[in-house]
Amino acid sequence: MNVSAVMIVKNGARTIRKTLESLHEFDNVVVYDNGSTDGTQSIVCEYPNVHLIEGKFDGFGTTKNRAASYAIYDWILIIDSDEVVDEELLYALKSEVLDPNTIYIVNFLAYYKEIQIRYSGWNNQKIRRIYNKTITRFNDNAVHENIIDEGMKKAPIHGNMKHYSYMSISDFIIKLDRYSTLFATDNVGKKSSSPAKAFFNGLYSFFRTYILKRGFLDGYAGLIIAFSHMATNFYKYIKLYEMNLEHKRGK
Repeated sequence: MNVSAVMIVKNGARTIRKTLESLHEFDNVVVYDNGSTDGTQSIVCEYPNVHLIEGKFDGFGTTKNRAASYAIYDWILIIDSDEVVDEELLYALKSEVLDPNTIYIVNFLAYYKEIQIRYSGWNNQKIRRIYNKTITRFNDNAVHENIIDEGMKKAPIHGNMKHYSYMSISDFIIKLDRYSTLFATDNVGKKSSSPAKAFFNGLYSFFRTYILKRGFLDGYAGLIIAFSHMATNFYKYIKLYEMNLEHKRGK
């Protein structure tokens, strides 16, 4: 298979074994670890097809490009340490002839613990994950990074990625703090914010996830997801508001 699987990870010990097992048929898996302290590196070293790199994290887009530079193949499958390639996607990657001028879009099945989330905006998301690194790359965004698609075709590929993103309520809290800080840092001095903007963005996010996207049909997991979306958006904009104030004082 002339595709390298590439991931960046920090403290992924709880889920990375399942991910690496799903990549057993890949000749080349690059794991770029940025400061794990939970034994992730020891798990990674158990797999002979995995090349472990340890380095710094300076935003998702930039770090993913750095990790991809270590891949031996031009075709890159970007995968996270809490995602699993299913058999259909594995077969497609082995058998389909890929067009270098095309970015391939993977269908995602989302889980909270082992519960499949069918609503809440998490169901069947389509995400760009496969590209040829000689033709394109990720943009340099610290968050909300994406593969640059200017002049590129986009096409779906058969199969699914199973996403086990949250294994506990604490995971929601940890990730919302991290992502909101990255968003604020990336946008300080560029976007305006206010306490009112933070409040109403958070409120609308809960309404959109729980009501408009029918998160209530996912039971208690849908409530957790909706509340997490609300908190993430609130903290994104309230942190940005504080950083903008400090930025102005610094001037």
